[in-house]
Formats: sequence, C-alpha cells, structure tokens
Amino acid sequence: MTRRMNHWTGRPRVNRQEVIRLGLTIGDPAGIGPEILIKSLASQHRLPSASFLIFGPTEIIKQEVKNLKRKINFLPFSDWEQLSRPGFYLYPFEEEKKPVKKGEPSAEAGRISFTAFAQAVEAANQGHLDGLVTAPISKLSWSLAGLPWRGHTDYLEQFYSDAIMVFWSQRIKVALFSHHLSLKQAIERIKYESLVKFFVRLEKWVQPFFKSKIEFLVAGLNPHAGEDGLLGEEEQKEIIPAIQEVRQRGLNFSGPYPPDIIFRQALERKSCFVIALYHDQGLIAFKLLSFERGVNATFGLPFARTSPDHGTAFDIAAKGIASEKSMMEAITLAYRMARKLASPSLHFCS
Repeated sequence: MTRRMNHWTGRPRVNRQEVIRLGLTIGDPAGIGPEILIKSLASQHRLPSASFLIFGPTEIIKQEVKNLKRKINFLPFSDWEQLSRPGFYLYPFEEEKKPVKKGEPSAEAGRISFTAFAQAVEAANQGHLDGLVTAPISKLSWSLAGLPWRGHTDYLEQFYSDAIMVFWSQRIKVALFSHHLSLKQAIERIKYESLVKFFVRLEKWVQPFFKSKIEFLVAGLNPHAGEDGLLGEEEQKEIIPAIQEVRQRGLNFSGPYPPDIIFRQALERKSCFVIALYHDQGLIAFKLLSFERGVNATFGLPFARTSPDHGTAFDIAAKGIASEKSMMEAITLAYRMARKLASPSLHFCS
C-alpha cells in the first residue's frame, strides 16, 4: 500500500469564523478528474470564497493546466498553513515514478488517486479541512493497485460507520440503502433491523440541513412494490414493518411505493428524498434527470464530502471536452455543507 506522508505542523483551527477550507482531489489521473478540476478552478469567479487545498502530483496538475491553456495561481502549502484566506494551494505529494497512460485503468493511476484521497481524508479527520470534494476514481484501478476498497464511501465507512451515500440535485434527491454490491448481495441485506437503523440514521444526518420537515419516500424492491405479496415477499416481511416502526417514532417515512413511479412522485420537491434499496434502482433515475448537475454526497461525517455524480470517463480523457458542471456543483454543495456544520443554526434548504 502507498505510504502517506504527514506534512501537518500546526494544530487544527478552532475559530470557525475563519474562511472555509476545502480539500480537492484530482481523482484518477488517467480519467477526466484532473481536467474537470482545473476547469473548475479556472472559473474562480463562479466558486465560493474558500481556501482550496489540492491533493495530487504537482506535475500532473500543472501539466493539465498547460494542456487546457488555463491560468491558475497556485500557492505553496506553507502559505496555506500560515494564512486563512481564499486561494488555491498545493499539498506536498510524493510523485508516482511510473508514467500514467491516459484513457485506461492501471495500478499506477490507482495508487495516485488513492494516495491523494487518503491524504485528504487524514487532513479532514485531524480537523485541518472543513470538507472534501473528490474527483472520480476508478474502482478497477484501485483493485489493480491492490486496494481492498470499492470506492470513496467504502473507504470512509471504516472510520465512520454511519456514512450514507446520497445523490443530490435541485430536481431530485436520492439516498442509497446499499451501494457497490452485486444485486444478489443487495437483496440479501434488505432486512427489517437493517432498514430501521438506516432510516433513523438518514433522518438524523439529513434533516438538520433543512428548515422544513423532510418527507422520505421508500421504494419497493419488487415490481408494483410486491403487489401485496403476489410479486415478492420482501415488502410484506421486511420493508413495511420497518416503515411502520420508524413512523411510530415520529419520523416522516412512507411507502413502499412501486419503483417505476416513486421518482415521479418526488420530482421537483425540495424537501423530499427517495430511498432506493440498491445502487441502480436509484441512480438510473437520478442520472437521467440530473446527470450534468448532480452531486454524490456523503452524510454522517464530521466534515462535508461531495463528488461529481459521474465516473472517470476514460473514453474522453485527454480530449478536453469533459464538462466540469457536476464538479462545480460538488464544490458549491461541499461549501454549503461545511458552513452548516460550522454553524449548526444555519439552514441552506427551505
């Protein structure tokens, strides 16, 4: 596993009135991560006023700036530690010696993306960052590098067992009961006790960001939500009892609703979440509706964490045509989440 160097010399900040500090990772260097990161930074006038610390090899970052013909003023890490003012700062990174080939997964690319992410998480864990924005990584590259985790959230769950993956956009919001599992494994996890615990955790972590009470709509597993047991028993045996239990506790959950209509019910409703019971049940609908501006957010952490809702897009890497819109939305949401965590009385959703 890649060795991580700790460059921190000072104590974490305690004055929450200072500028918000966000860590940005380059993602898989063989994909579009560096491109969408640089394009976002080059649009500084559209970014929130924050102190951005960038994690990744300096050579790769600066080469991307050159390739895209952008002008960005990067400041050294020593200045970031001493000053609390907006700007772009580079975290010291031990360079990967082997070159990375654009457009395909590799162990080298996996080590770089993981190291950048792990360094950023370590900084956030120690209180040096208020939030993280992570560019897309390749699960295959991580696997080729010998890493056991299937993605950002899987890695975070070893530190924060309450972590929940949520997909967020203005049009629709989706929480995933399970993610990055085979369909068979996902179905096996749909049990009464697990559902109750998930519903309680989700409400606990998400509700504080909203001024009004959230409505949680739970999707069924089977066609027509089981049709009263005719098309499957999971709704009757596991899902409905779990919903009834949390409703008795005063939580605003309802369902299960047929998976083919639930997203229509939630569309354009700001204080409404769909709970999808497995990865693709939620993300097919979400990405159809909000692919360009959707954000992957992790709730249940002491710091903000977001990511674009798309992948590495190896097929268009190095072509200069990747859209940075989702990355920009991820940065904006992370900033708003970080401000809320720093000021609990603040609500950024109506």
